[in-house]
Amino acid sequence: MKVKLFLDEDVHFALAITLRKRGYDVIHAQELQRKGKSDDEQLSYAIKEKRCLFSFNVKDFVLLHNKYVQNRWEHYGIMISKQLTVGETMRRLLKILQIFSQGSIKNRLEFL
Repeated sequence: MKVKLFLDEDVHFALAITLRKRGYDVIHAQELQRKGKSDDEQLSYAIKEKRCLFSFNVKDFVLLHNKYVQNRWEHYGIMISKQLTVGETMRRLLKILQIFSQGSIKNRLEFL
């Protein structure tokens, strides 16, 4: 099963549209009026929806992932990257999405 994604507000909205056209189940924080929510709230939402979270907010999501590992809490995957162009982000994201499934990304932290 393909990875279901939740794109954080700092990620290009165009990625959601393009990924959907390629058959991925993707939602963006902007579509859900989730702008301004804390990183912890965004990750909690992604978990509730059984989605892997993707963000350019590297530092905070590394810390959150580590907190989840220490507490033995589960999440549905976190993908992070430094800020990139839309094209480069898409290229790297598609590469990762070809490697992982919904099940194999669970509790992982992946860098693009």
